Amino acid sequence: MADPFGFMKYPRVNNPYRSVAERIKDFEEMQGPLSDEERRRQAARCMNCGVPHCHVGFFYAGGRAVGGCPNDNLIPEWNDLVYRQEDKQAFERLTKTNPLPEFTGRVCPAPCEVSCNEALHGQGITIKDNERFIIEQGFKYDWVVDSGMPVRRNGIKVAIVGSGPAGLSAAWQLNKFGFDVTVYERDDRPGGLTMYGIPNMKLPKEIVARRIKVMEAVGIKFVVNTNVGVDVTAQELKAQYERIILTIGARAARDLQVPGRELKGIMQAVDYLTLATKQVLKDGPRANQRLAGKKVVVIGGGDTGNDCIATAVRQGAAAIQQLEITRRPPTKRAASNPWPQWPMVAKTGYGQQEAQQLFGSELTSYESTAVGFKGENGQLTSMTTSDVQLFKPVAGTEAEQPVDLVLLAMGFTGAQQSVLSAFEITEVNDDYTTNDDQVLVAGDARRGPSLVIWGIHEGRMAADRVAQSYEVRL
Repeated sequence: MADPFGFMKYPRVNNPYRSVAERIKDFEEMQGPLSDEERRRQAARCMNCGVPHCHVGFFYAGGRAVGGCPNDNLIPEWNDLVYRQEDKQAFERLTKTNPLPEFTGRVCPAPCEVSCNEALHGQGITIKDNERFIIEQGFKYDWVVDSGMPVRRNGIKVAIVGSGPAGLSAAWQLNKFGFDVTVYERDDRPGGLTMYGIPNMKLPKEIVARRIKVMEAVGIKFVVNTNVGVDVTAQELKAQYERIILTIGARAARDLQVPGRELKGIMQAVDYLTLATKQVLKDGPRANQRLAGKKVVVIGGGDTGNDCIATAVRQGAAAIQQLEITRRPPTKRAASNPWPQWPMVAKTGYGQQEAQQLFGSELTSYESTAVGFKGENGQLTSMTTSDVQLFKPVAGTEAEQPVDLVLLAMGFTGAQQSVLSAFEITEVNDDYTTNDDQVLVAGDARRGPSLVIWGIHEGRMAADRVAQSYEVRL
């Protein structure tokens, strides 16, 4: 620990957000960096604890995840190095476990910070912001390409299906081991969730494109607009590659099967966010009026629902409402939810903050859901809502209201089965192997919907599994 009194001398300072009034005018990134001097003070707050729960406290208690980062990140080490201005060493320690910190440094909810020992009685370290600083130093000083170059090629060809966080992580790791890696993506651009599932103001697409460019520079190939199982068969890939890793995510969205669901104007959240991102890529990041005069309802909370709200704000929606089937969370931790568990308390997301400031009213209706839709000429015009108890509608509480666009942000049920079926995968094991010795599965496709950092971890571990099977080492 470079400064044993840092946590007493310096208060926590987050990367600053642009004001709501300014940022809703465009899809540009919301947060900016601190000065280098302030960043090093923030790193000095790290106490290098004897038991650093930020990265060694991740375990399961009663079937529940408790504390810390699941990716083995060496957090106290690179905090100390940032404070000492030894940024290249900090970069080397960070990227030893996390090949994509420019993503997690922007979109990870940072369970490491709430399980930080300082968070027990105060505010945890700005681990996420420190991480972002380190990788930006890496790009600034051209350390990233060198860190991904293999020492030698081994001539073994591996295909990765899906280019989200798990796929990119696996590709980066395998390439470092010397494998010849080709990544297949069904969309028109690589990046998966990071390209089309997360809006530009949280994760600018030039950041994603920068990573893809670096990956191509170190020898990784990308094949886009290719739906594996349709445009190229499983048999063709198995004949061409010695190993295949399926990192197709958990894109099977949970639906709402109520009368009128077939009407135009009811969309899955990720489909809506994808269209919005494509418009930004085409027309630029200025806010638009695509939803001018429209009333929008988002069904479901969580990050995806919050992203939909923020996007609708920037598209000029006249009114926004959010329905959440669960109870309103408490404002303070319950006794059954102690540190270092993730705090199950009420939070106001950036999109909710924007909508509430813009419209000046309560945004979210808790214990509420939609039980039916009506329309004219196939187009949505109204929605019937109902109170909910124990996740079931309460008879006699129905109310109808006009609505123009409904976005379903109710989470995901798992991987879409078409690709798994194409490879005849019937068993997926804890070590990423399957009933087919040639095929592995990693990321959300294996463990279900989860965090970006889990995808990165799974991709890295699946890559290591492939390398072990060939007795390849760095």
